[in-house]
Amino acid sequence: MLMLEILSPAGSPEGVVAAVQNGADAVYLGFGDFNARRNAKNFTPEEFRKSAEYCRVRGVKVYVTLNTLVTDREIPAVIEQARLASRYGADAFIVQDLGVLRALRKATPDIPIHASTQMSIHNLEGVKLAAAMGVRRVVLARELSREEIAYICKNSPIETEVFVHGALCMSHSGQCYMSAVIGRRSGNRGLCAQPCRLNYSAGAHDADYILSLKDNCLIQYVEELEKLGVTSLKIEGRMRRPEYAAIVTGVYARAAHQKKPPTAEDMRALTIAFSRQGFTDGYYTGKKGRQMFGVREEESREAQILFTTARKNYLSGEFQRVPVKFAASVKQGEPVKMAAVDDRGNSAHTTGPVPEPAFHRALTPTTLQTQLHKTGGTPFYCDGVKSVVDEGLSLPVSAINEMRRDLLAQLVEQRRALPERREGEFIPPPRVPNREGKPFLTVSVLKASQLSEEMADLKPRIVYIPLEELTPENKHLLEPFLNSEDITPAVRVPRVIFDSEKEAVTALLQKAREMGIKHALVGNLGHIQYVKSLGFSARGDFGLNLFNSTSVLSARDIGLDAATLSFELRFEQIRDLSKPLDTEIIVYGRLPLMLLENCIIKGAHGVCACDNVTMIKDRQGASFPVVREYPHRNVVLNSKKLFLGDKMHALEHLGVWGARLMFTTENAVECLNVLRRYMGLGDYEPGGFTRGLYTRGVE
Repeated sequence: MLMLEILSPAGSPEGVVAAVQNGADAVYLGFGDFNARRNAKNFTPEEFRKSAEYCRVRGVKVYVTLNTLVTDREIPAVIEQARLASRYGADAFIVQDLGVLRALRKATPDIPIHASTQMSIHNLEGVKLAAAMGVRRVVLARELSREEIAYICKNSPIETEVFVHGALCMSHSGQCYMSAVIGRRSGNRGLCAQPCRLNYSAGAHDADYILSLKDNCLIQYVEELEKLGVTSLKIEGRMRRPEYAAIVTGVYARAAHQKKPPTAEDMRALTIAFSRQGFTDGYYTGKKGRQMFGVREEESREAQILFTTARKNYLSGEFQRVPVKFAASVKQGEPVKMAAVDDRGNSAHTTGPVPEPAFHRALTPTTLQTQLHKTGGTPFYCDGVKSVVDEGLSLPVSAINEMRRDLLAQLVEQRRALPERREGEFIPPPRVPNREGKPFLTVSVLKASQLSEEMADLKPRIVYIPLEELTPENKHLLEPFLNSEDITPAVRVPRVIFDSEKEAVTALLQKAREMGIKHALVGNLGHIQYVKSLGFSARGDFGLNLFNSTSVLSARDIGLDAATLSFELRFEQIRDLSKPLDTEIIVYGRLPLMLLENCIIKGAHGVCACDNVTMIKDRQGASFPVVREYPHRNVVLNSKKLFLGDKMHALEHLGVWGARLMFTTENAVECLNVLRRYMGLGDYEPGGFTRGLYTRGVE
């Protein structure tokens, strides 16, 4: 049985040392420009080479974060960085972008791929699809409970990794667009400005930090997570100082490897190292609510003392983690022979002087073993000695020590050796000519009450209806769209479906099929094969974050019949994408900023009112609607509506199949007026609108 892995953050070469010297089994770090912490120092090629060698000697793995969305023009640079990291000894790549995943499988075929938490994998179907795409390990969504994790681990065909300590994002990972839409700093591109950490007011309540979660802490559940079958426990914190990594890693390593539950002193150290008014285990234990929220506390004098001590310790010592078995032969009239073998099967041999007759104290096997156990100052520890020692012989202690040092130096040199890795060629997908002409107009609604016979008369090509709105009570609103020969009705599937929710969702989807609906809009990898197995054609939504031609091709290959492109792309980037399947873009509506597992309305008011649109306000007075998503999640919407009704001519040269009007807070009359404007039949224009990111782009 493999030992539970403690995976620690390393924001710098010193961070590597801090984590390794406190018991980390693996570190993850940013190398180059394509990682989710682009504001971190990250590593130069030479720093990475030295750090990887440092880890390789000590048996610690190095995982490189390449976990951002990239453009077509950036993929060659990603490949080059990956190849360089491979040559320097990287052990795995952490990836978000489907295009990057496909490219690295070709360019660096021997390096395992880990699916980043940014891929939003939260159910078993998502894990299985990742495995089918060649992923070796999945970093599970942070919002999962112990029950959800247990189910996935029990049935997963690949390794699983769970965040156990550090910052929690308010939004589901990979589904946060707030920083991008508001300030052009894309979290999916590694430059999140963390607007969620600011204060907001809800309703009549004063401003509060209703989007700022406490840090996660699962130190009490390390043994339980191991029993569930989790492969790796991940500590968040590449933007934090090395001393933080040292302190937190040490506590978790002792719990995992030495089976030492955290002491009161350990818990205090974790709190002092970094805290937002304490910690939370809310998602893991299912205790969601107001107690999960908190703000950062100022660094105390006590913290400075703790950090100073931690730094002194990891810079002055050597964590002895590599087992070595020694063998020695001390025979009369022969040079002393010694050998050593490490845990990788590396072997070293050396010879010493010819032992002399003992005049005072003769060498014994016990004395020899004592000296060979003195491996201090090295990453090795003695895991056993086999010796043959003739009686009555003398051997200087200095000679034994010199031979031990020689053996260990040989092992270090062997452990420095780089693994042999293949490099392949990635060929970009062939260019598919752009579709010509105006895109078809499609419509998505939040409520069936936004539909009308007048809208049906205008014949939008597709109407996306939320799964939970397909009820008998809404039959009269749905029928004009279900019975039309010119309109394709499609069901919109929630972006998050936990395995425990699947049975209820399946029942709703089966009802949709009985109503004659044949298409499903899905925004998560775990839902593609799921809806296809129920007889639906799968259309990809924006939650898949398709950002380049290779990701679009991958989307087709994993079963999508159509796909919605990321609204973080510029028009010219959309135009230049190769589109091997029908593509859509969103051209109207309040863009979704965050998908929340924790109900902020209930958190602010104590009572849930998610069925109604609720507003939160930022410090500048901008109001952001919060709406419900099935079964009981929140979506924070942008304060301004995306409006391109007067720019439809700009869409004709993008090569997209569809242009979607996304209705959220509008009533039926407003929906109708918007549709008429986009068809050139009216003059509707919302107040205070935005053009989105199509012309500005994101950093």
